Amino acid sequence: MSKTIKSMIISEYRERVEGFEDAALISIRGVSSNDTNKIRKKLRDKKIEIAVVRNALARKAFENSGLSGLEPLLAGASAIAYGGQSVVQVAREIVGLLEEFPAIELKGAILDGTLFKGKDGVKELSKFPTREEALGQTVTLILAPAGKLVSQVKGPGSALASIVKSIEEKLEKGETIARKAG
Repeated sequence: MSKTIKSMIISEYRERVEGFEDAALISIRGVSSNDTNKIRKKLRDKKIEIAVVRNALARKAFENSGLSGLEPLLAGASAIAYGGQSVVQVAREIVGLLEEFPAIELKGAILDGTLFKGKDGVKELSKFPTREEALGQTVTLILAPAGKLVSQVKGPGSALASIVKSIEEKLEKGETIARKAG
C-alpha cells in the first residue's frame, strides 16, 4: 500500500472518531456477513458506529488522542465501536449482542484513559452508570439530606397543626376543650 493511501486511511480514521475520547474495540471475525449487517443495524439504531480498522494505521490515527490507550489491544482483526451516549452504552449494547452473536470477541474498551481489557473488562464497564445515570445519582445524594431535614422540621409542625385544627373544629361546633393534666 502506498504512503499516500496510508495517509488517506489514517485521515479517514481520525475524521470518523473525531470528538470521541472513549470507545470499545471488538473483533467480528467469524461472524457471517449477514450477521455483521444485523449487528451494524442494531447498533446504528442506537447511534453507535462500528469501523473495521487496520491496526498499524489505527495506532497512528489514534496518537495524541484519548483513544491512544487502545494501542495494546490493536492486534488481529479489529473493529472500533464508538458513539451513542457514552462508551458505557456501547459496552452494554455489545455485551447484549453476545447472546445472539457469540462469535463477537470483546477485546477491550477505554473510558477516561482507563483501559478495560478483554471480555471481563468490557462486561465490567457495561455495569457502570452512564453519564445521565451518574448525574441522577449525584443529584439524589445531594438532595437526600435536605429532604430529611425538611421532613424532620415539618414533622413536629404537622403534628402541632393537626392539634390546632382539631381544637379549632371543636370550638366552631361550640364544644368545650378540656385541659389534660400532664
